[in-house]
Amino acid sequence: MEDVFIGLGSNLGNRRENLRYALTELKKQGIQIAKVSAVYETEPWGVKEQPPFLNLVLQCKTVLKPLELLRCLKEIERTVGRKETFRWGPRVIDLDILYYGKSIINEPELVVPHPHLKQRAFVLKPLSDIAPDFKDPVTGLSVAEMLDSVSTDGVIKTEEGL
Repeated sequence: MEDVFIGLGSNLGNRRENLRYALTELKKQGIQIAKVSAVYETEPWGVKEQPPFLNLVLQCKTVLKPLELLRCLKEIERTVGRKETFRWGPRVIDLDILYYGKSIINEPELVVPHPHLKQRAFVLKPLSDIAPDFKDPVTGLSVAEMLDSVSTDGVIKTEEGL
C-alpha cells in the first residue's frame, strides 16, 4: 500500500455535503483514509470571480497505481456531480493527487507532486494540519517550510474535519 495525499475542494452547491460525499466514495473504492485535515474556507485561486471554496486534505493508503488512482478520482468527481467547465473555474468537487508517496511522476495526464502545490495556501494549510514534517521529494522542503513562504490571508479554518 502506498501513502498518498489528496486535496479536496468545493465551491458550488452544498460544499460541505459535496466533501462528505466524496469522502464516502473514496472509502467505497477501497481507499483507506488515515487522516483528515480541518476544513478551510478559502478564496478562489486563479479565477477570482467565483464563490469561496471549502478545502481539506486527506492522508490515505491505496493499492492503486498513480494513473489508476487518478481515474478513480475523476470518476468520483463525476459521481458527485462535477461538470467540466474552464480551468480554475467553479466546481462541485475537485480531487487532486498532491503526493503519491515520495514518487515524482511526470506523465501527460498526471504530474506529482502537484505542480502548483507550493504556491497554494489553501492546500498547504490543511496539509500542514496532518503532515507538517512531510518532505516534498522535489524541493526537500517540509510542508511547514513551504507554508511559511506563502500568505495564508483568506484561508479560514471552519471546523475540525468532517
